[in-house]
Amino acid sequence: MDECLLVEGYTDVVSLHQAGIENVVASGGTSLTIDQLRLVKKNTDNLTIIYDGDSAGVKAALRGLDMALEEGLNVRLVLIPENEDPDSYVNKVGVSAFQQFIKENKKDFIIFHLEVMLKEAGTDTCKKAQVVNLVAETLSKFNKPEDFTKLQDYIRQCSELLKIDEGGLTNLVNKLKRDKVAKEEKNFDSRPVETQVWPEEGSSVPEDFTNLFYNDELQEKNVIRVLLEYGLQQWDEEKTMAEYIFEQLDEYHVEHPDLEKLLEVYKKQYEDGLQPTSKSLLYYEDEKIRNTVINMDVQPYELSPNWDKIMEGMNINNKDISRQDVIMSLNYFKLRKIKKMFDDNQRDIEKAATFEEQMQLIMIHKSLKEEEQLITKELGTVIVK
Repeated sequence: MDECLLVEGYTDVVSLHQAGIENVVASGGTSLTIDQLRLVKKNTDNLTIIYDGDSAGVKAALRGLDMALEEGLNVRLVLIPENEDPDSYVNKVGVSAFQQFIKENKKDFIIFHLEVMLKEAGTDTCKKAQVVNLVAETLSKFNKPEDFTKLQDYIRQCSELLKIDEGGLTNLVNKLKRDKVAKEEKNFDSRPVETQVWPEEGSSVPEDFTNLFYNDELQEKNVIRVLLEYGLQQWDEEKTMAEYIFEQLDEYHVEHPDLEKLLEVYKKQYEDGLQPTSKSLLYYEDEKIRNTVINMDVQPYELSPNWDKIMEGMNINNKDISRQDVIMSLNYFKLRKIKKMFDDNQRDIEKAATFEEQMQLIMIHKSLKEEEQLITKELGTVIVK
């Protein structure tokens, strides 16, 4: 059966299993956790929660609703008659009657929750306004593009029950989605950037690092510097460091005009087999290129000998840090570019006209976060909030 029945206690699980109902699990008497919901999701998209019909059972059932929605589960609720629990009820009415009761009394979780809140709010206008906000907050948890139709249907049903304009509820839900992303972006923007390249407690960060991270031109200069300095060395058995850097710059582009031009010149000479270096380019016919090379005064990142403990292959003792200098220069450059992509994506989210556009942009946001985490992991750095 493509459904998971969730009960509150282990006794309920045992009784239902003994009765032949095996698609049942228990939360162990605690609030649902995200890990428990993900285990359910691995086996089925359909979750039916079976709890006692008293007020405590209702409140227990409602906990974890938002998490279940975020995991993409289709959630239904069945309340056992008062003064009963799944264990006593299945023994009282028998397996067939119990299963028939479950089938006939499944309620949509969101609609049921809304009905409960409306009943508690009564005719109080302020409480009803709170219900509207709570429902919108719940609906904003639908964060997958494939949930679009489901969300629209819920907005229609909830608007009818709340007796409010459907378009107004849609706008409120979309605003909450945007606010959530904006909050994440604000946290990203406001946190200081620190790099723990020394593993010992109390180690400090080079004073110029923060300025370097937030300066686009310096970041791009540093990438061109390692290209000029190490480009002709081997990256691995198949490619040179120049070829590796070219590959990385296909996705993350150099934008400063002078540096972009120098990169084009270097790449053209490299492809023509001229083996360009900073020294050879000092004699290039274009004076602007020569001046750009002369002004490549960015200092390499200072690497602590303790990197050997946390990043294999640093080889600090032999002073061959070319590979690591390339890795660090490229990755700090990428982090800065990702930061700018976050800013651009956030502005696009705020301007998005439709839910589908918002969903696509939110997926881009998540993808950028994942890329940032991969880069900082490779660097052995920590970005501190």
